[in-house]
Amino acid sequence: MTEERVTPLRQRMIEDMNIRGLGDKTQKAHIRNVKHFAAFLGRSPDTATPEELRSYQLKMTEDGVSASTFNVRIISLRFFFGVTCGRDEMKRFMQFHRKPRKLPVVLSVEEVADLLAAVPGPGLKYRAALGISYGAGLRASEVCHLKVTDIDSDRMLIHVDEGKGGRDRKAMLSPNLLVLLREYWRESRPEGWLFPGKPKINPLSPRQLNRAFTSAKHMAGIQKAATLHTLRHSFATHLLEANTDVRVIQVLLGHAKLTTTARYTQVATKTIRRSGPNSVCAPLSSAAKGGSNSEMHSLVGITDRVCDRIRHLARHQPHPGRSRRPDRPRTFSIGRSKTPAASSFRGLSTRASTSRPPTSRRGPHRKTFREAGVRC
Repeated sequence: MTEERVTPLRQRMIEDMNIRGLGDKTQKAHIRNVKHFAAFLGRSPDTATPEELRSYQLKMTEDGVSASTFNVRIISLRFFFGVTCGRDEMKRFMQFHRKPRKLPVVLSVEEVADLLAAVPGPGLKYRAALGISYGAGLRASEVCHLKVTDIDSDRMLIHVDEGKGGRDRKAMLSPNLLVLLREYWRESRPEGWLFPGKPKINPLSPRQLNRAFTSAKHMAGIQKAATLHTLRHSFATHLLEANTDVRVIQVLLGHAKLTTTARYTQVATKTIRRSGPNSVCAPLSSAAKGGSNSEMHSLVGITDRVCDRIRHLARHQPHPGRSRRPDRPRTFSIGRSKTPAASSFRGLSTRASTSRPPTSRRGPHRKTFREAGVRC
């Protein structure tokens, strides 16, 4: 097997990525995307012009490339031109595509139980791995890189070593999951990696785990477009439906931002449908009840109350918080001329100014607000 020749340009880009501490997968993705751009050009990518860069983006759009793939390639090119080539001016010719925010697919508790029961063998290896993925909400790479020493049965915790973003965290360990892991350990007696691959010195690969999930999904008869990551979505959603605080779920999932965890509120169906004395009542249901204290009653009258408040301020109060000199009335411009302020814009006051007669030099375009028919 011959190794691919590394050009000086690629070697410099690899060195730049090593200086910035980029991961192996990120480096491979950047190299692959720059190679794709070079294949489009037919020559070295550092000689590209802004017009050729525009043609490349247009070609990807016409080919129907997804927003994720489009943006990843643009990020790689921004690094290549901005860091390796020192051509920052090329960045302004690159555009990103807006990625649609889709709701995650979630399995019910019954579907998860059917899936785990249908996990193929041999042994309990894949059932235990998928059980951790759902029972602790771990990512596929985090499950595959677990070690035997990461299971803390005394504190009922799972230690995640260098998860996404290189961050360590603790995950929950349920009693039922601990029983399953002990049965798996007595059967396989793993050393080092909790789920060893082939050879055993290497951990199980996420691709192997994903194949086991796909087989179990087909055997369980699940028709949803579920992936291995769906187990993590289901973990968070089921916790939310069990009235677990969303900030606790954020810590368990290892999310850096609460907004990432908050999107599970849109798929927690039991939370949406739950009825009770302290729950949210749908406005249409409140209107159908016809109660005097219903939420819909207050929603219907809110516009009328706001308008009544504005009319009250217009009749009884001047503009709050500002003083006015009596000999110099406040004015505002209409075209080239100025006229005394016939209204304060917050209160719509209709008091006329005393500096000029109210009827002098008033044309059809100089009417007061009341004469012009301004209403709330």
